[in-house]
Amino acid sequence: MATPLSDPSQSSLRTVAVVGLGTMGTGIAEVLAKAGRTVVGIDISEAQAAKCVAALEASTARGVERGRLTEQERAEILGRVRTSADLRSAADADLVIEVAPESYEVKQQIFRELDTIVRPGTILATGTNALSVTRLAADSSRPERVLGLHFFNPAPAMKLVEVVSSVLTAPAAVTAVTDLALDLGKEPVAVGDRPGFVADGLLFGYLNQAAAMYEAKYASREDIDAAMRLGCGLPMGPLALLDLIGVDTARTVLEAMYAASRDRLHAPAPILKQLSEAGLTGRKAGRGFYTYEAPGSPVVVRDALTPLEDGDPVPGREIRSVGVAGSGTMASGIAEVFAKAGYEVVIAARSEEKAQTAKARIGTSLARSVDKGRMTAEAAAQTLERVRPTGTYDDFADVDLAVEAVAEDLEVKRQLFAALDKVCKPGAILATTTSSLPVVACARATSRPQDVIGMHFFNPAPAMKLVEVVRTVLTADDVHATVREVCARIRKHPVDCGDRAGFIVNALLFPYLNNAIKMVQEHYATLDDIDAAMKLGGGYPMGPFELLDVVGLDVSLAIEKVLHREFRDPGLAPAPLLEHLVAAGCLGRKTGRGFREYAKR
Repeated sequence: MATPLSDPSQSSLRTVAVVGLGTMGTGIAEVLAKAGRTVVGIDISEAQAAKCVAALEASTARGVERGRLTEQERAEILGRVRTSADLRSAADADLVIEVAPESYEVKQQIFRELDTIVRPGTILATGTNALSVTRLAADSSRPERVLGLHFFNPAPAMKLVEVVSSVLTAPAAVTAVTDLALDLGKEPVAVGDRPGFVADGLLFGYLNQAAAMYEAKYASREDIDAAMRLGCGLPMGPLALLDLIGVDTARTVLEAMYAASRDRLHAPAPILKQLSEAGLTGRKAGRGFYTYEAPGSPVVVRDALTPLEDGDPVPGREIRSVGVAGSGTMASGIAEVFAKAGYEVVIAARSEEKAQTAKARIGTSLARSVDKGRMTAEAAAQTLERVRPTGTYDDFADVDLAVEAVAEDLEVKRQLFAALDKVCKPGAILATTTSSLPVVACARATSRPQDVIGMHFFNPAPAMKLVEVVRTVLTADDVHATVREVCARIRKHPVDCGDRAGFIVNALLFPYLNNAIKMVQEHYATLDDIDAAMKLGGGYPMGPFELLDVVGLDVSLAIEKVLHREFRDPGLAPAPLLEHLVAAGCLGRKTGRGFREYAKR
């Protein structure tokens, strides 16, 4: 019999009841049992309880096969778990973790029943990520013992646990649960009670925008997902992730977030309602944004929306030589990419000296590739020989494709395109690498707008696989086909998008970054906690503030302003904190200070 908890912080919470044995409940039970806790798994469905036990047996068996567990350890873990269909089995628990469906009625009923079952010192934790912990606590006879304990799926693998306090929660209860999370090998982040908390609060707004982008037919589901995987290094694209989470679950979370924030970015995209009400809730149903081999299967199968693999039916133009305008990091990176693929490259800058510096930068990059065994010294030398530096755009007279990579200033780009129009031969394609400016404005500066297209490379160009191919309403079909063929030859993944602010990646990325800044501005969470939450809970390679400081706060602010001006959504207005930092000259790593301070180089 467990002893009553007079002070939860003095306890190691040895016996834990888990109410709700779906995927998340089963995962939490496994984590607890592996950490030596006695686990009581409770579910009204005996079939679900049996499924939980089978899943634990299979998971621990895999652990033995992979040498992570011995047979004795496996037996001990399984021996610590018992299941029941009766909530009264939680009577001796030191902690109860509820992971029932996201419904106030269901959760409140569980908490009311637990009030009459568990001891006075027992802590009650809800696993909600969408509902108000305060509202659930207020309905309990022990509100000081109620808090949120939000694990991430799959619980055994994901490190993040959000520990959510309401205004009623006793600090001792928070301490006890935080200590437990640390003992489980997790990274606890303390947050206040608002829908979505930190990780989902940022993640679901981004997922919602991706759904709206797809619903507007701006880009295909495949291109949206590929853009965010390849452009941001995310483990999954947003639409595939919505299918994994459950379209209905996402809609519930967003509705709760919108009710609290009234921010249009949180208003569920209508397609989420349409799919939910049609029963197309994602992987678990076998169909959501994608179609799956079977309900619960991760294997995507072809359906009516899957793009054909025959390539573009329109023949492209022949491209033998490429001109790159600019001398910065992006220009030299793009020139390197084309030269590696066998193209003759002319790199033009405002002076011969700047062009020579750009070529030297390419030489340094190629030397690093040789040092790392990625290419031979002979191949590097041949690549560098294909690059011809020049201080005049007149040397673009014979190129088949001219790629502009100069400053992100519309007037500068317009002047350059007017110059390229005069210099380049008829039929040459003119491409801009802009990340936020209208491609059609560059096209209109020429007498050949049909030959102008966007090719948005990502930095560093030699390493990043993505190119956003941006058609204007004037771009010719064969120009589009040519650029896609070129992308394949230079081993990049092209995604098609229309000519609107942010294209795919920045239109989804920067509102997420802006919302992270608002969290800090409102003193909801710290920089470190938000960065940790997104890396550990969302699988992001960098936290939002790490990324902002790398990109540059001035660049980020400029993109935010462009998005706000284009879409006129109040939720896209740049966070005042970002504007203040830029005004103070704190631009990120390049100035030694942004959201964080950096050692001077």
